[in-house]
Amino acid sequence: MTEATGYEPLNTLKPVADGLWLIDGPAIRFMGLPFSTRATVVRLENGDVWVHSPTHLTDGLRAELDALGPVRHLIAPNWIHYAHIADWQAAWPEAEAWGAPGVAERAAKKGLELRLDHDLQWDGAEPPWAGQIDQLIVRGSKTHREAVFFHRASDTLILTDLIEAFETEKLPVWMRPVVWITGIDDSDGKMPPDMQWTFRDKTALAEDLERMIGWGPERVILAHGRWYDSNGVAELERAFRRVLRGRAWDRALSDVKARKTRDEDL
Repeated sequence: MTEATGYEPLNTLKPVADGLWLIDGPAIRFMGLPFSTRATVVRLENGDVWVHSPTHLTDGLRAELDALGPVRHLIAPNWIHYAHIADWQAAWPEAEAWGAPGVAERAAKKGLELRLDHDLQWDGAEPPWAGQIDQLIVRGSKTHREAVFFHRASDTLILTDLIEAFETEKLPVWMRPVVWITGIDDSDGKMPPDMQWTFRDKTALAEDLERMIGWGPERVILAHGRWYDSNGVAELERAFRRVLRGRAWDRALSDVKARKTRDEDL
């Protein structure tokens, strides 16, 4: 019996906007904790179906997707989101799998045979979805390199783990203190601390965050917990306020130094 996640019904398409759907999947165990899962589905202008972070595949879900259009692109957006790719490849042999840096290495380390057809570009959309979905791989960490996507038609930013926002009332009671202590409950969802520690280059992270904010997302979809169906820019600014403030301080300091240098030259 599947453990309840609070996001039922599971394993079914849920419309979000024109050409955009969610799939809430069953919980998976990560570091001993039950994490709710979520895939994002986009139907491209040519009718092809693009799937971000595929979740558990059932016969019913497969039928829904076949009715939507041919599944052609499977996205493994970071080094810990690839578990169901092989099942989807078996269901749709013509689908191409795209992986962020570190995915293949992680799968091999776990003893999972995974076929990736393409590496995702660091900066710039892949040809099959260029002009429809913007993308970049967020810099700053040598460990967590996550590809993020912006669906232009719906003003939707698609993240994976850069923000986690667990709704504690949907969690087992024993898990709630862990979420509160780590600061990833929905009252102030943000990047989990173990991931934060890997981002040594805060300037690069801030630059990529500013770019995401510049896309002007109205929605922000997350893989775990609640997602934000409105005020996307404000949610990004809240979740990453410390990094963005640090960036603003660095700029102010740089401006002061530049003015001082100009004054000395006069």
